[in-house]
Amino acid sequence: MGASNSGIKHFKSISALMRYLGLPAPQHPLFTVVDYNKTPQLEINSEQKLSIDFYKISFKNRFSGKLKYGQDYYDFEEGGLAFLKSGQIVTPYVDLQSYEGYALYFHPDFIRKFPLGSEIKSYGFFSYNVSEALLLSAKEKPIIEQLFETINTESKENIDQFSQDVLVSQLTLLLNYSKRFYHRQFITRKEVNHEIINSLDQILEQYFQDKTGLEKGFPSVKFISEELRVSQRYLNDLLRALTGNTTQQYIQQQLIEKAKELLSVSSLSVAQIAYQLGFEHPQSFSKLFKSKTHFSPTEFKRSFE
Repeated sequence: MGASNSGIKHFKSISALMRYLGLPAPQHPLFTVVDYNKTPQLEINSEQKLSIDFYKISFKNRFSGKLKYGQDYYDFEEGGLAFLKSGQIVTPYVDLQSYEGYALYFHPDFIRKFPLGSEIKSYGFFSYNVSEALLLSAKEKPIIEQLFETINTESKENIDQFSQDVLVSQLTLLLNYSKRFYHRQFITRKEVNHEIINSLDQILEQYFQDKTGLEKGFPSVKFISEELRVSQRYLNDLLRALTGNTTQQYIQQQLIEKAKELLSVSSLSVAQIAYQLGFEHPQSFSKLFKSKTHFSPTEFKRSFE
């Protein structure tokens, strides 16, 4: 375990984390699965923040009470998956004893020589907040449960020269199923997700109405994500699934619509509109506007005179 920084316990190795959690030492220093059905976790300080230099995938058979999802809380009894990448800081659940399931830990070095080593960044859910867990359906849960059982058996009982190849293949399969099920979640949880998009539209509209761009500049993805209280990657993946646009593209689309409104009804010059919308240079605004509409702002404005 590394030094504590501002109350954050940093763990460089899986073995050190297992010791801290009161769990058995891993059979492989770079890969381990904890079966909470057989190995209960010791009670630890629920306010202690932890940082790890490896990946973690948590599979919970059920959630106790309500799960925070975006800005609200929702009941979900089927359980789900939560993902954590190297360097993220988390606080353990207060109700550590309230669920059964698995926790899978793997170090970047374990997958480095495999295609997954370079592809791991494409699995955006490792950058989601813990509150943005994958909520499994009744049909999806047995698939994930079986995968964890298979991986656990392989990591504990079949240790030989083929073990790493097999485990990486099984891990890749787990991640691909997770990607599929997350896409399903974006589509099926329409009420929740459309509330997020509606809130996004309201934030942008208020941003433009307040002429905030004059002071703060172009609305950033980071600003929008913080206002919505969702992770940047989750918001980006949600918008791509529902609208076909990234967060940046969606913001630009809304900005262009606002620009069209100002150009058509206001007496402001193109430069004044550019500054009001948050552009530091009117040329940047003109370039973006023309790329999206095939008209320059001046040409568009003249069409309404």
